[in-house]
Amino acid sequence: MSWLIFVPKNARNMSLQKRLASFRYAWQGIRYLFQSQVNARIHAVAAVLVVTAGIVCGISPQEWLAIVISVVLVIALEAVNTALETLTDLVSPGNHPLAGKAKDLAAAAVLLAAIGAVVVGLIIFVPRLCLFL
Repeated sequence: MSWLIFVPKNARNMSLQKRLASFRYAWQGIRYLFQSQVNARIHAVAAVLVVTAGIVCGISPQEWLAIVISVVLVIALEAVNTALETLTDLVSPGNHPLAGKAKDLAAAAVLLAAIGAVVVGLIIFVPRLCLFL
């Protein structure tokens, strides 16, 4: 009996070149995100500052987990927001109320994640800052 009977037919055709190409496309997307979006660059600078503060303060593994999840969530949602805005501009080049709502909602998702990240940062770093005062 062949092991191929347990592998879905569409999975049998997945070549290494196709998988590598998908990673190249993803890196192109990341590059486009940071080249074209000022907010993505602001989030990246904030991430570097938070990581530096975490190293200096010697935060715990649990705190690192919260920081990493927060940073990745904000930047990932910024990418989704950029993708949605780009697609919306393609399908609705003029001003349409529903296109505007879609863009507003995507931006709201980024804002909510960023607010959550700030709260995480405050919970982790404010007690440490109070020790210096």
